[in-house]
Amino acid sequence: MSGSADRPFLPHFPVELPVPDLRPWLAGNLLPGVWSFTAAEPGPHVALVSLIHGNEIAGALLLSRWLARGLRPARGRLTFVFANLRAFARFDPADPTLSRYIDEDMNRVWCGRVLNGPRQSAELQRARELLPLVESVDVLLDLHSMLWPSDPLILCGTTPRGQVLGRRLGVPPLVVADQGHNTGLRLIDHSGFSTPEGQRTALLVEGGQHWEAATLATLEGCATALLRETGTLDLPPAPSAAPPRLARVTRTVVAGTHNFSFVAPFRGGAVIPHRNTLLALDGETEIRTPHDDCLLVMPSPRTMRGHTAVRLARFLGPDEA
Repeated sequence: MSGSADRPFLPHFPVELPVPDLRPWLAGNLLPGVWSFTAAEPGPHVALVSLIHGNEIAGALLLSRWLARGLRPARGRLTFVFANLRAFARFDPADPTLSRYIDEDMNRVWCGRVLNGPRQSAELQRARELLPLVESVDVLLDLHSMLWPSDPLILCGTTPRGQVLGRRLGVPPLVVADQGHNTGLRLIDHSGFSTPEGQRTALLVEGGQHWEAATLATLEGCATALLRETGTLDLPPAPSAAPPRLARVTRTVVAGTHNFSFVAPFRGGAVIPHRNTLLALDGETEIRTPHDDCLLVMPSPRTMRGHTAVRLARFLGPDEA
């Protein structure tokens, strides 16, 4: 077990993945930790982003391997981003949860008012450095993983274009439309990607548990599908598979007390068949499913007050959006 005064006690999580050696890629060719390549043929600007959280090493491992292989776009522009390098520099497989960020969660700072405001932090400084690049991107895939065991999924925000792109990728086969968090805007919620009238699109893929080998394979499959779908690479068609399922978040459960606890060890991706099923107790308040066939999106068994404990979602039909 590990813990501190400002984080809950956590079980030991083995780190199955090798820690990526990013030393060859730290300088970047555009910004520190940012590599960008432009093809002769026109096409969209596609960005693959890793290390928004410094302990989520699977995405960085994928991008470092693709850079070492010399991957280049067939058309358009392709950018690889290692975002929070300062947090990653602290990564220790013996205590891998400590390096999520330096000062604050880098995936909660992407509001224009915050980015343009007076507040200072290591993560805000880096976000401001990356902002001109982000504003030039047509399609962005943010590579993430999860602390607690869960089925992988794509988060597509609220725009119909995000839902369409997420469904077209098909890897992983679950797409969730959600409103994000009340504690700040994620990268995919930045106004350039989330305005209803825009064309620019961003997705966030949660590939699985942070340090499992299968997570790397899922992130590679999703990123490859995006490069195929955007025409960035000339790749053979993907094998036929069942169309992915789309779900929309109907309730975001935020812990109102320090005594939030689930009544069972629920796994992310579980579907609760019946409405009004008891899920958790938040102090003395009961948290129950609001509808039948309720999908549990990334339940967090150790949730501090004010943080998201779980998102509850309803599956949509093929013609719903």
